[in-house]
Formats: sequence, structure tokens, C-alpha cells
Amino acid sequence: MERSTRVSVFESDKPSEIQLIKSKLDDAQITNSVENSYLTFTTTPTATSLKIMVDLKDEKNAFQVIDAYLQQSENQ
Repeated sequence: MERSTRVSVFESDKPSEIQLIKSKLDDAQITNSVENSYLTFTTTPTATSLKIMVDLKDEKNAFQVIDAYLQQSENQ
């Protein structure tokens, strides 16, 4: 069985932003998943950071999709 390496390509504490990026990756047919983890001790203990994870082989394409979205949203 081949094991794939998963990498984080985007992190946010805003679920709506995570969902938007996730849908952009889905549209680009990049398999992804969302994981959550506690933020560092400098924040409140209940705060969580959401991460979008992709296969290492899809990392470059995922960053291109995310960069395009971030540039588009900056220009609005």
C-alpha cells in the first residue's frame, strides 16, 4: 500500500475562509481535507486553527489556486 505525505497549504481560524479555499481546491480537483489543532499557548485554550491538507504531489497546484484566490480578493 502506497502511503502519501500530506502537507498543510493554508491555515486560518475562520471557518468561512477555510470553506472557501477548500471549495476552490475541490473545483481544481485537488483532493484535500481540513484538520484542526489548538493554537499556541499565547492564545485562548479553546481557540483552534484550521488547516487544509493536501498530498505532497498536489502542493504546488494547491498553492497556485490559493495564491490566485488571495490576489483576486485583495483586488476587490
